[in-house]
Amino acid sequence: MESASQDINLNSPNKGLLSDTMTDVPVDNTASARTSAPEGLTDAEEEELRSELAKVEEEIGTLRQVLAAKERHCGELKRKLGLTTFDGLKQNLSKSWHDVQGSNAYKKTQETLSQAGQKTSAALSNVGSVISRKLGDMRNSTTFKSFEDRVGTIKSRVVGSRENSTDPHSPTGSGDKPPQDNAPF
Repeated sequence: MESASQDINLNSPNKGLLSDTMTDVPVDNTASARTSAPEGLTDAEEEELRSELAKVEEEIGTLRQVLAAKERHCGELKRKLGLTTFDGLKQNLSKSWHDVQGSNAYKKTQETLSQAGQKTSAALSNVGSVISRKLGDMRNSTTFKSFEDRVGTIKSRVVGSRENSTDPHSPTGSGDKPPQDNAPF
């Protein structure tokens, strides 16, 4: 294309088909371009069909010109209103998302995922309950009680030896005994 303002041949049979790489080929309606009449058509019928074809092609060209003018006018109105391409894209995406949410496939998927989430939540809750119960059972076992008693004994020995010392550098100042902690740990 030579310039953006160049008129486009709207009657071209190649209109809209890779127009950047193909050249418009004019349609030649002269007698030299005609082939013999298809079987079953008389010359009068063929001439009538060619005439109708020419009218339809002319109407198509006119409609393309009207559409191009309407699109230009639409663009001018949008520009005057401050509407940008981004706004249009945003509207299209919003509408598309709304359409997707209304589709049966989306609703079925949403329902399935919701059910899966509920089942997963219930399963995790059950696992938490089982772990809590097993830890409680373990704490009440004789092995754990024996371990707890030994740790308590070691702690009391360590704390006891600290209580008997009179360290002038202790946190309480002059060797006062810290308050006793009777917790097992």
